[in-house]
Amino acid sequence: MIVAEVSGKPSVLFVCVHNAGRSQMAAAWLAHLAGGRVEVRSAGSDPGGAVNPAAVEVMAEVGIDISAESPKALTADAVREADVCVTMGCGDACPVFPGKRYLDWKVDDPGGLGPEAVRAIRDEIRVLVEGLLEEIAP
Repeated sequence: MIVAEVSGKPSVLFVCVHNAGRSQMAAAWLAHLAGGRVEVRSAGSDPGGAVNPAAVEVMAEVGIDISAESPKALTADAVREADVCVTMGCGDACPVFPGKRYLDWKVDDPGGLGPEAVRAIRDEIRVLVEGLLEEIAP
């Protein structure tokens, strides 16, 4: 089990390119499923202007409201503060620090897709998040 030194909780950072779809959904799933047992953040290597409306819609379908979220820029500090950094398509843009755990999830980008396709991505992310949660905060 990974435990953050400061808060006593594991900390996870989800990163994708625009921080508008995948990383927002992953962070929302983890926050929802962990019930306060994990510190959760998300960021983008090239943040977009707004969260993908289809991502907002399909998360609302499962009772998770991400409508107030906004894309955030990836910083070295955000990576440094995380116990686990999960990347989803940001490539080499994510800084690497010794002692951190890095996961790269191969998840399709929901950008430009309709709700039906984004639902499948949402559900895939939930399964990945559930597996991560079982590892870091069972």
